[in-house]
Amino acid sequence: MTMPDVRVNGARLRKTLEEMARIGGTPGGGVQRLALSDEDKQARDLFVRWLEELNLEISIDEMGNIFGRRPGKNNDLPPVMSGSHIDSQPKGGRFDGILGVMGPLEVLRTLQENSIETERPLIVVAWTNEEGSRFPPAMIASGVWAGALDRDWAYQRADIQGKTFVQELERIGYRGRVPARKFPVHAYYEYHIEQGPVLEREGKTIGAPRGIQGLHWYDITIEGEANQVGPTPMEGRHDALCAAAEMILKVNRLPEKMGGNMVATVGEIHNHPNSRNIIPDKVRFTVDIRSWDDELALGAWKGLKQDFKDIAGSRGCPVSIEETWQVSHSPFEEALVRRVLDTAGELGYSSLKMVSGAGHDASYMNQIAPTAMIFVPSIGGRSHVEVENTTWEDCEAGANVLLHCLLKSANEG
Repeated sequence: MTMPDVRVNGARLRKTLEEMARIGGTPGGGVQRLALSDEDKQARDLFVRWLEELNLEISIDEMGNIFGRRPGKNNDLPPVMSGSHIDSQPKGGRFDGILGVMGPLEVLRTLQENSIETERPLIVVAWTNEEGSRFPPAMIASGVWAGALDRDWAYQRADIQGKTFVQELERIGYRGRVPARKFPVHAYYEYHIEQGPVLEREGKTIGAPRGIQGLHWYDITIEGEANQVGPTPMEGRHDALCAAAEMILKVNRLPEKMGGNMVATVGEIHNHPNSRNIIPDKVRFTVDIRSWDDELALGAWKGLKQDFKDIAGSRGCPVSIEETWQVSHSPFEEALVRRVLDTAGELGYSSLKMVSGAGHDASYMNQIAPTAMIFVPSIGGRSHVEVENTTWEDCEAGANVLLHCLLKSANEG
């Protein structure tokens, strides 16, 4: 078999993805594998077993990132890396993240069975806590590895039960001894479902993002005054939930107010004491602002923060604000983006240059090495939900593009 003729085994890739989807599988056809949960551990254990079957050099760092290294002809050369994440959203989809781990795993299986050697080593990686739904913010472990986030700060991030990242990492047995520290990487590719409607709408099989838009996360806490709802007059109340409602509407109207390409979302809210006959005395909610234009996003937040303070003052409900996480927009290496597009064409797949609206570990890898992503369509543009779906044919197509992009980069001198 010549190099241009080599292809992944689509049936095997499907079987691997289906086996992973059974871990944390939900009645609605999705998965729930929150970071560092028992389900996450089970999926990690299976992934490590598959790495062992390929006789890869396996290492687990102090953030729980799992690396499987396939030696090259010249192991002094920086490796080519590909990966994504195993954790999911609550009642999330069965392709988000895991396709980008099982894809490069299938590539390495294909290389092994065809006795194909590469000049450079190849590494498949599973990053810890990409979603950030349990331990915010997102992409903690790749951020620490890249040197953008502090390890001890990340260790103390807590879930809503107060369990810390490091406690749960140790509990499931995945706090490795290898330092979570960047090393030279020749190129990084991340394979992923699009998580939006563009590829399906345009009738394209492969997406090549020119980059990832900036992400800004904030945590808002409002303090009110609890009281019995019946005897307490409406005037003079300090209702934290009413204050939160006004603020949330400000978030929803923010993109229209600012103009430009931006989205703003409140995705999580906690109301206390959450009883129907007690005036709420504490509300915590999240704000997520995303844009390719970093200055637009920061300007929007500046105005929004003042709106929050004004509302808090008028309601008599003090507000505290944590600026949890900011990642600037990430333009990818143009040569690698072009490689994805060209490789898709060589393999007979239609393609589209686009922008990623979702965050990915590739944002941090882009600070370390030339980076590109490979997208395949999401049916109906749905993701982070149980009905998330991508055809098996598209999964195979994306893996074939990944295979040949990795081969080209790994055979560069």
